[in-house]
Amino acid sequence: MRLVLATRNLAKLEELRRILAPLVPVEVIGLGDVPAYPEVPETGATFEENALIKAREAVTRTGLPAVADDSGLTVDALNGMPGVLSARWSGHGSTDERNLRLVLEQTENVPDARRGAAFVCAAVLVTPNGAEQVAHGTVTGTLLREPRGSNGFGYDPIFQPAGETRTTAEMSPAEKDAISHRGKAFRALAPLVAATLG
Repeated sequence: MRLVLATRNLAKLEELRRILAPLVPVEVIGLGDVPAYPEVPETGATFEENALIKAREAVTRTGLPAVADDSGLTVDALNGMPGVLSARWSGHGSTDERNLRLVLEQTENVPDARRGAAFVCAAVLVTPNGAEQVAHGTVTGTLLREPRGSNGFGYDPIFQPAGETRTTAEMSPAEKDAISHRGKAFRALAPLVAATLG
């Protein structure tokens, strides 16, 4: 059986393959492996809604069961923002660096005791017969005042997971996968994929 992951991110594709391989005999392919189609705008108000938008579109376009995720950074002092807007936080032409710098500017005067943050992910499975499964993953931590590390992307250099002395950008990919919001969500989704497609 084939399953499409609604992303062009090869690292995410490999991660899902690793997680599903021991659980269900399914070939996981990405959007680069199917005829190209225009990606649908992420207009949802939640991570779950955006993930479902992407997965439903992939099912419609490919006829295959589809997995998708949406994730981002939530900052306590910013009332949970940037949230679903994480990738577009600094407006038109957003880049990881601009987004990160804007969050640091917006939290510049926030005391250390109130610098709580979390990475949040919703991962979903949608099948051609309309079945939908949802799993969530969260890693809590603290927002730092200056970037550290170069292994991650996005907000990784300013996020220090609870119980850690390093940022997620200072961890190896395997270390990050073991605790990450996306890793948790995909691992929680894996048995649902096995039950639904198995």
